[in-house]
Amino acid sequence: MTEEHARNEGEHGCRSLSEKLDTLPDLLRMGLDVVFVGINPSSYSVARGHYFARKQSRFWPAFSCSRLSAPVRAALGRDQLGPEDDVRLLEHGFGFTDVVKVPSASASTLRPADYAEWAPRLLGRLAPIEPRVVCFHGAMAFGAFRRYGLGQPNAPVALGAQSQRIGEAAVFVVPNPSPANAHFTPADQAAWYDRLADRLG
Repeated sequence: MTEEHARNEGEHGCRSLSEKLDTLPDLLRMGLDVVFVGINPSSYSVARGHYFARKQSRFWPAFSCSRLSAPVRAALGRDQLGPEDDVRLLEHGFGFTDVVKVPSASASTLRPADYAEWAPRLLGRLAPIEPRVVCFHGAMAFGAFRRYGLGQPNAPVALGAQSQRIGEAAVFVVPNPSPANAHFTPADQAAWYDRLADRLG
């Protein structure tokens, strides 16, 4: 965990069970517009102390091209955002966390028991902070949370707005920005962040 992360946790009171693991800290606070939720942190990102740290990840390039990030880019005076900006985004209404806080080289190594343990914890962390939208990266992430966190049966997950809510927060699903998700181009990814921006209004 970087000194900046630790300082941020102290300022915003967002220390969580993830601090007991060698993992990425939750970047959460009250009043966020969007909380981005991944499946679990990659070992690579944990080693570097930032979300979506791999250069191959589509998150930062796609987010930087989207209308969703326009206010942040204007405030920071930059066209491109990167992993080192993850903590700073808290000041601009964006947070980060994961369904499972156990890092791995691939989400495929996660077991049902991991989701059963961590999804209810995520629900407990999100509901009190009342974000406007919880944005899951990938149908797999939301499907696991819906089953193990909300206790709802397995069913196909479509991208976009969901019928479920987390407290008062709306739920939105976008493609997983992993480069392994070849069904979606970087432009597709950016377009989904644009759709989320439209929903926020």
